[in-house]
Amino acid sequence: MKTQKEILQKLGIKQLNAMQNKAYASIQNNDEVILLSPTGSGKTLAFLLPLLDLIDPKLRQVQVLVVVPARELALQIGQVIRDMGAGLKANVFYGGRGVNKDMEDLVHVPSILVGTPGRIADHLRRKSFSTDSLRILVVDEYDKGLEVGFEKEMNEIISLLPRLKKKVLTSATKQEELPPFINFNAPTVLNFLDDHKSKLQIKGINSPNRDKLETLNKALHHLGNKPGIVFCNFKDSIKRVSDFLHQQGIPHGTFHGGMEQIERERALVKFRNGTYKLLLATDLAARGLDIQELKFIIHYHLPTSIQEFTHRNGRTARMDAEGTAYALKWEEESFPFFIGDLPEEILTTKQESFKSKWRTLFISGGRRDKISKGDIAGFLFKQVGLDKEHVGIIELKQECAFVAIRSHKLSECVQKMNNKHLKKRKLRVYEV
Repeated sequence: MKTQKEILQKLGIKQLNAMQNKAYASIQNNDEVILLSPTGSGKTLAFLLPLLDLIDPKLRQVQVLVVVPARELALQIGQVIRDMGAGLKANVFYGGRGVNKDMEDLVHVPSILVGTPGRIADHLRRKSFSTDSLRILVVDEYDKGLEVGFEKEMNEIISLLPRLKKKVLTSATKQEELPPFINFNAPTVLNFLDDHKSKLQIKGINSPNRDKLETLNKALHHLGNKPGIVFCNFKDSIKRVSDFLHQQGIPHGTFHGGMEQIERERALVKFRNGTYKLLLATDLAARGLDIQELKFIIHYHLPTSIQEFTHRNGRTARMDAEGTAYALKWEEESFPFFIGDLPEEILTTKQESFKSKWRTLFISGGRRDKISKGDIAGFLFKQVGLDKEHVGIIELKQECAFVAIRSHKLSECVQKMNNKHLKKRKLRVYEV
């Protein structure tokens, strides 16, 4: 396996931060650890690095189980493990993915298994893999993963892992009580929540009408065409807000639990690469998603708990970046007690163009075809004839890739790439 120095070089990280250094020592030396640290502080790397040293690469059995509350977070952790290039096999299992694909992946047993509670519990019931060497459990975003919605599955998972020796819980918010089935005796608690001096500003926006759609429209024009998330409490509300924004000519994506996994994944891809700057989302997007550079978030619906308020706000002003959270309310309403009084943002009237210069291209070839980002970029430059400024973010998946292309070059790309071969793979290419 690679050394820590080699892994950090591959990730482009010069050195671990104070939280990661402390977590490294604590996780290696203690069997019960709770790691509390703000969103964007590097918790994933903080718990993965010390665990790599505890894995026997010659042992062909699952040795580490990482359980997370959402598919996207599971996929993100899997990507971090691949990016680390440590030479260890890791698989990601989640609901909505074919069980037969899981079983194919288990033919060559991974050292690390990442998954959502329901799918992991299902495999443990089926005895899909041996748990004889599974000694380490990580519950990421444990305040969500251990609440009522997941409690039954988590209880079952822990009961089916009798040989566990090390348990690590991580979150960006503190939970006062742990359910008894976690069976912690005297955990080591690493609390870095107050160490990070956030540059987040929180402001209120008053709507003169109970229906806040027009106020949202004014707020978006006031804020300009910058990357941001609008949070709603219900997926049905997202459809209503989305229909309204389409009428206003404001491009956006949507993200909620009622969408198919492929739809959610593509929404995030297009948001990250700038095809649109705005995402309408439920609290599913409040945790763990790989979204950088957000300038604002808007609470179109006020959150129902301080935990969700914290996690939503944590999507912007990550670490040393600046950002603002705006809470919308009807002027005759009051903010919940956990929000308190907020300075009011006075909206200015201005015309704003929300037109994007990017479109997203789907390419039906990925890692499994031995295709790299460099292969795709080379094809676009040499075969299609694009310049560097015509090509944006390239996201490579196992079976496909997504590329941001300048809008005026998209049709040319489709014409010159579709049905052509790259690394012996005949490509299907179209806009998504």
